[in-house]
Amino acid sequence: MPDIKLGSLFDGIGVFPLAASRCGIRPVWASEIEKAPISITKRHFPDMVHLGDITKVDGGKIPPVHIITFGSPCQNLSLIGNRSGLAGAKSSLFYQAFRIIQEMRDATDNLYPAIAVWENVMGAFSTNDRMDFRAVLSAFSDTEVPMPPSGRWGNAGMVRGGTPDVCWRLMDAQYWAGSRRLARRQRIFVVADFGGRRAADILFKPRPMLPLPPPCGEGG
Repeated sequence: MPDIKLGSLFDGIGVFPLAASRCGIRPVWASEIEKAPISITKRHFPDMVHLGDITKVDGGKIPPVHIITFGSPCQNLSLIGNRSGLAGAKSSLFYQAFRIIQEMRDATDNLYPAIAVWENVMGAFSTNDRMDFRAVLSAFSDTEVPMPPSGRWGNAGMVRGGTPDVCWRLMDAQYWAGSRRLARRQRIFVVADFGGRRAADILFKPRPMLPLPPPCGEGG
């Protein structure tokens, strides 16, 4: 298997690096400012470099990686937050992450990262009259994404036709934890493929057709 490298922005306690390592992907660096989460990731990933404050990171000067993951602050997007959206002091840090992605791609002749993954709360669908999620998709796809005719964002969708290829999906953690006792925890995931059309293969799970029933027995 090739040596696929991952960088994690807004790393928290290293959930994306943990998931990546279980899939044979090597976490290389992380950006986080809180001491307690950093101590946890240093214990589990002693070889991972910590870059510190995201506002001071230059994407063109850090080690390039195949995948960049980030769950930017949700305080201004959450249904229980102040709902100021991407204009809010915390949630506007989304644009810092995207700046780093662009700087890395500019510095590597658009080779790295090949994939970006963004995670956030369901409330991101509806802040700023639903225009914030449009801004997220437009930033990833490098084009003006139109609003859906319904005026609402579906729980899954894609922006396809140019580069990058972008898909999104709303997922609920209670169906992934192996226990239905977990409280409902819905999160939006956006995957952008800067080099092809693999976003849907990564994010969506094909639903197989039902098999044909067995042939009737002697009794019909």
